[in-house]
Amino acid sequence: MVRENLIKVQQKIDEACERSGRDPKEVTLIAVSKTKPIEMIEEAIDAGKTQFGENKAQEMKEKYEALPKNLEWHFIGHLQTNKVKYVVGRAGLIHSVDSLHLAEAIEKECEKKDVHANILVEVNVAGEDSKFGIKPEETESLIRQIAKLPRVHVRGLMTIAPFVEKPEENRPIFHKLHKLLVDISAKNIDNIDMNVLSMGMTNDYEIAVEEGATHVRVGTGIFGERNYAV
Repeated sequence: MVRENLIKVQQKIDEACERSGRDPKEVTLIAVSKTKPIEMIEEAIDAGKTQFGENKAQEMKEKYEALPKNLEWHFIGHLQTNKVKYVVGRAGLIHSVDSLHLAEAIEKECEKKDVHANILVEVNVAGEDSKFGIKPEETESLIRQIAKLPRVHVRGLMTIAPFVEKPEENRPIFHKLHKLLVDISAKNIDNIDMNVLSMGMTNDYEIAVEEGATHVRVGTGIFGERNYAV
């Protein structure tokens, strides 16, 4: 099932790229494996997948240690400062930094481990109270502050769009984040590379790709419904 689902999702990404005149190589499909057992992740690995996303720090640490080291892990959940130690040095990209306080905690952990961390700044484009993320108008200021940290490198932006019945409703959200990325990129801030745009999930990743996503985070579409009892 996992292999077949991966093929279907990748095909839809390719079609969305074709519709919007993009090269499919520009889009990375992250298989969101949160709550899923090792066996299902191994199925995805057997199908050629190497990019996985987790939203709980300890779960990512356990999977990182149990699985081959050639995988790239993306931390996509809300990260508490006391869990930073599990993620730094294991995640190739931390998608969910939304405060200077968290960025400074990542910097301290990087110093301890003598490593660097690539991060995305999470933006709450829709302004939902239930979601984490900084306001769009505060994003550049936060990025300029994080840019001063020598071991933490901003690579772009991330958002979690609202869950909607019609994916098309999220197009303005994705369009706005893409524009924000382009605007900040044009400022040429030192220690900042605005190359990554992480947006779009199972419900709306095709629209996100059409609006410029470089990374889409698909869980249910690959692994099936999530078991929240775990």
